Amino acid sequence: MEYKSTDIKQYFKENRAARTECTINNPKDFGVNKRLKNLPYLKQIARNAVRRLLEVEHVTEDCTLSEASVERLTQPTLTDEGQRASGFRFGDPRVMALFAALTLFLHLPNGFRNRDLRKHVSDLLDVDPSAYHAGKMTYDLRRLRLKGIIARQPRTTRYFLTPYGYRVALFMTRLHARLFRPALASLNPEAAVHVPHPLQRAMDKVNAEIDRLIERSSLQRKEAA
Repeated sequence: MEYKSTDIKQYFKENRAARTECTINNPKDFGVNKRLKNLPYLKQIARNAVRRLLEVEHVTEDCTLSEASVERLTQPTLTDEGQRASGFRFGDPRVMALFAALTLFLHLPNGFRNRDLRKHVSDLLDVDPSAYHAGKMTYDLRRLRLKGIIARQPRTTRYFLTPYGYRVALFMTRLHARLFRPALASLNPEAAVHVPHPLQRAMDKVNAEIDRLIERSSLQRKEAA
């Protein structure tokens, strides 16, 4: 994983344990000068980056959501302070691009700002950034924050994914990529999306049964006439 001149690597050291290391080659990537007194601050940045990476890896082992969590995510909600947050519609291109952008490891070392995430979402939507302007990004950041998916660093405009946010982003992205898109593609044989063979065979059987039901229904109506 790389962020500007900083990288995080993982390896199995001496065949005994997994090791995760963060190397900061240019302190100015984080707005810090090359002075020894800044070393504790840089060490804290590195530790936070490693911790977030390990949190993400832990979540990927089990990124399922409860029924209540899915409902809270997709439906409008009110915070304890009475602030309304609209839901995220599963399958909506903008929503899916937003969650896919949140899963990028690029955000782990130092979070992200409005303009950072906006660029990635625009790229995933394959649109010009002017089509997904800063106002739309601000709106999405607000509902992400009110839903507890991201948190803003105090006195800054920088955001971080919460542990719950990792789970949500991975769940939504995986569900869409591994189930939703292949399932829809199986209904349209001409779609240029790879469908796993077992799923394709199962959907072919379902389609055949539906055709037979329709055919039998038509025959029964003709006989009744």
